[in-house]
Amino acid sequence: MAEMKISVNAVWDGGVTGKGRLKAEYLDTNIAIPASLGGSGNGANPKEILVASVTTCYTATLTFVLESRKLPVAELTVNSEANISDNEFKITHYANIVLSADATEEQIQSAQRATEAADKGCDVGNLLKKADVIIEVQGKVTSK
Repeated sequence: MAEMKISVNAVWDGGVTGKGRLKAEYLDTNIAIPASLGGSGNGANPKEILVASVTTCYTATLTFVLESRKLPVAELTVNSEANISDNEFKITHYANIVLSADATEEQIQSAQRATEAADKGCDVGNLLKKADVIIEVQGKVTSK
């Protein structure tokens, strides 16, 4: 992995029921403790930010893999869902790839394989897997 420096600033006001602001170079969002834990719930909580981070990594990696394979991508969406309990932290990425109408069966199969390759190539996801987070991918590939 290439060396990288990231700076993030958090400012908090108001105790447990208060709220904060999280800022980085291209990130600026409200943060809060979830209402279920006695907080205000008026902002993203740490687990949402964690899932957003791995979704961003997976999506960017998938975009790179698809482009490197020169596939005719018309649309790409990724929805991720986390299920968190005392015993398990599981994230599922639902990748939906739409290729152009003239895509071949070989290109469709390559795009399907790309959904798994992106999971293996996502640095953030790989770090979470080392912490026993389960990450699954359900990829769907169609053509217009």
